[in-house]
Amino acid sequence: MPTKLLRRGMLLFVTLLGSLAHADFKLNMPRGVTDISNEVYGLHMLIFWVCVVIAIIVFGVMGYSIVMHRKSRGAVADNFHESVKVELLWTILPAIVVIAIGYRAFFTLEKMYDFDDSDMTVEIVGYQWKWRYSYLGGDAAERVTYFSSLATPRDQINGLTTKGENYLLEVDEPLVLPIGMKIRFVISSADVIHSWWVPQLAVKKDAIPGIVNESWTNINEPGTYRGQCTELCGKDHGFMPIVVEAVTQEEFDIWLANKKVETRKLAELTQKDWTYDELMELGESAYVKNCAACHQVDGSGIAGVFPALKNSVIALGPVADHIDIVVNGSRNNAAMAAYGAQLSEVDMAAIITYERNAWGNDTGDVVTPVDILNYNAGQ
Repeated sequence: MPTKLLRRGMLLFVTLLGSLAHADFKLNMPRGVTDISNEVYGLHMLIFWVCVVIAIIVFGVMGYSIVMHRKSRGAVADNFHESVKVELLWTILPAIVVIAIGYRAFFTLEKMYDFDDSDMTVEIVGYQWKWRYSYLGGDAAERVTYFSSLATPRDQINGLTTKGENYLLEVDEPLVLPIGMKIRFVISSADVIHSWWVPQLAVKKDAIPGIVNESWTNINEPGTYRGQCTELCGKDHGFMPIVVEAVTQEEFDIWLANKKVETRKLAELTQKDWTYDELMELGESAYVKNCAACHQVDGSGIAGVFPALKNSVIALGPVADHIDIVVNGSRNNAAMAAYGAQLSEVDMAAIITYERNAWGNDTGDVVTPVDILNYNAGQ
């Protein structure tokens, strides 16, 4: 009877593990949409089932020994010590298993680190708390570079409205990539350590200041694939998502051409004669997107952490000082990031104009994109 119960228990255990491994409720890792991700999944499942077999053997022997050699059956423990055969057995067998798994994993790792013969190179730079994407190659003047930031509304984050389907996993500008091409990533950071991770692409690489790491992908299927920064990079670490849009080559070419047109238009906007109302309208949206997380929507800041901008020395003081801290960051406080490399001259001018005239500051000052250009030229 105990033996029959033991067999049924082990059968139930194996059935449960198998169902969990292939469950629809995302307990297992995703298969992914690249050849490498499928190899990683296959390796993962191989090791999983090896562990299942080992668990069945070990716990089976333990269960059998407990049931069949219990004291109530009159079992008497033998008095013995070392056994060379047993020692060799439980040393050699695990070594063979580890070597076999390592041999299988070696070829997958070798492919993951093969960056040669790429069709395209994308530079990825981490910032607190956004990503900068640059499509390298070709004419530098025509190079497409843009930032990708969290797009989840602050009302959802603050619990004021219902959270969306892709809460904290949505961005304003996804990384757009063509399918069927080997794409090389060069990854670094402008401030602290980040980590660029998209599980369905089987790409996870640290972004480290002063160091350039490499990775690559070749996406098989069009679609939207989401990831996150997986390094504790600061206060808003959880608000640094990654979204990759995989499209056909024809769609990518159209998108890239449109993006180049946007880049040229942005350069033209820098020379535009902006009005106060235009700068205030653009400044409010740019402020909410880039500054409100620290300084709050109403400019009140966070006591002891991030200073208020309402009635502040910066917002009411000399315009040049205000431009300096936005462009270069706080020189004696690393918490204030330098936005000179992150925002356009248009956005920076609009934000400064907004900060100097919102929340009752009412200085009447107007800072234009040309003022930012002139400031940078004079540095």
